[in-house]
Amino acid sequence: MSLIKQLWLTITTLLLLAFVGSLLIGVTSSRHYIEQEIEIKNNDNANALALSMSQMEKDPVILELLLAAQFDTGHYQRIELRDAEGEIIEQRTAGEYVDDVPAWFVELVRFDVPAGHAVVQNGWQQYGTLELESQRSFAYRSLWRSSLELAGWFALAGVVSLLLAGWIVSTIRRPLRNVVSQAQAIGQRRFMVANEPRTRELREVVQAMNQLSEAVRRMLGEESDKLDQLRRRMQHDPVTDTLTRAPFLDQLQAHLKSEKDDASGTLAMVRVARLAELNQQLGHGATDTLLIRVARRLDQLANLYGYGTVGRLNGSDFALTLPRHHDLEALGNDLAERLRSLGEEFGATVSLPSALCQYHQGESRTQLLASLDGALAAAEARGGNSQEIVDQPASSVLFTNHDEWREALTEALDQGVFLAHYPVLDAQGQLIHHEVPSRLRLKGEWRPAGVFLPWVSRLAMAPSLDLAAISAAISDVETSGKAVAINLSPDSLNDGHFVGELLSRVRARQSIADKLWFELPQSVALQQPQPLKTLCHALLGLGCRVGLEHVGTQFGKIEGLQDLGLSFMKIDGALSQEIESRSDQQSLLRGMATLAHSLGIMAIAEGVENQGAADTLFELGLDGVTGPGIREQSVNGG
Repeated sequence: MSLIKQLWLTITTLLLLAFVGSLLIGVTSSRHYIEQEIEIKNNDNANALALSMSQMEKDPVILELLLAAQFDTGHYQRIELRDAEGEIIEQRTAGEYVDDVPAWFVELVRFDVPAGHAVVQNGWQQYGTLELESQRSFAYRSLWRSSLELAGWFALAGVVSLLLAGWIVSTIRRPLRNVVSQAQAIGQRRFMVANEPRTRELREVVQAMNQLSEAVRRMLGEESDKLDQLRRRMQHDPVTDTLTRAPFLDQLQAHLKSEKDDASGTLAMVRVARLAELNQQLGHGATDTLLIRVARRLDQLANLYGYGTVGRLNGSDFALTLPRHHDLEALGNDLAERLRSLGEEFGATVSLPSALCQYHQGESRTQLLASLDGALAAAEARGGNSQEIVDQPASSVLFTNHDEWREALTEALDQGVFLAHYPVLDAQGQLIHHEVPSRLRLKGEWRPAGVFLPWVSRLAMAPSLDLAAISAAISDVETSGKAVAINLSPDSLNDGHFVGELLSRVRARQSIADKLWFELPQSVALQQPQPLKTLCHALLGLGCRVGLEHVGTQFGKIEGLQDLGLSFMKIDGALSQEIESRSDQQSLLRGMATLAHSLGIMAIAEGVENQGAADTLFELGLDGVTGPGIREQSVNGG
């Protein structure tokens, strides 16, 4: 039994004891008082009547008339006149009428009042004995009314006392509930700070819990800072603070293999022409400043268009990826203008040629870079801040305008979503869940998500696609009984109708809620932490799990990470490339896994290409793997 229930039981018992005891004492006292009053009345009336009869002539008729008159006006139950030998001379009796008082009450408080006795004299001799009993129905009525009034007052006092007790219990229960929630949150690796109550004992407990929460939060913050320092030391160029060549190309490769909406976009390259000559003309410090300014211009574009990444491929070349962005002309004009203004700042000797192209899922990274590098060389040969745009082959374009894409996507959604299945396995080869990226039938073929998701986002159709995928995933779970991970779009998170419909569909399938895993990109946690937190807590309350995908090295910088309530994270495939031979990446992934586990978050690696890489990742502490090299039978066999 809970403390609050015990407290309520104690309060209720005490109130009932006080009520019943007070009522019994009040009724008993009133009964005793009434009995005394009736006894006194009996004696007084008997003496008065006997005295009157003693002074009268002892004519039987006169005595009878006197007794009758006294009986009719005095509310008596019985009056008897007996002679000296005990024989009845005259008697008057009446029944006891108490119809307006419950019979059980009359039996419970039955009065025990002796009759009044007096001697009737005839001169100096005793004429007889008079016995008199007063009517007691009025006494029962009076005691019943007083009992009702007393019970009413006690009931009112009880209600007021219960209300007061409820308020007191609520003031005690609120901080207790906060302490319980805080303890549960710490158990789930969420470190909240509770308000301190006024009650001293509870305040001391809350203060201790807050100190514990802050200490663990501070420890995790320090670990996150160390992880970030390690990441920057291993992956970032010391001059420009951009990604170095290897991690940037790993990330590009992850995009080209992705099943998500980052599988297509724009790739741009910028070259600081004649860098060695500039270093001699401007000096080492000014040249470094120029490189830093170029990196900043590209970083501004990455932030402006969202989700972009900047890398330094070598001393003079910079690259920029912009997933989900396909307007080469607009981006090219923006980039050219920023580079032109930068060149003017440093003088006519600075030349910043650039080249742009689109990338798509399945393309060869080597061919893509070679094509772009050739275009960049052509731009450099033309001199100044020239720019080349690599034309996209017409065969790779499914539809040519917005209307065609909208019509095709609407028709495809009406036909239904097909879900691909990619296993996520643990170290024992057991299935954690299936990733189920969407497929839509476009131009007679089932197309992967990377083909249509950019247009789904551009046409604001993400909520419709996500709801269709959720319905298909629920049906899949009901059929197979296996858990699935459903990708949600960041655009859907801000759609109130979508969130309400999602929660409604999960509530309607409460029995399979524990097999529904929902995942969103890491960018959502960085840009929309509050909506993500709200959705996480709502889905967790229904038994689902929520996590992040494409998690990179900025994982430790997510605001309020420990309070989001995440169940899992999927580490970006760029970090697991050639993991067996890269000790620097191993240290980074080990640190990320440790940080995730300290927050109670499962760590899963994406983009794993072979069993050797999977074994290495498990040795580093990761909980699961997925990717092109992961098959249920192959891991089970290993």
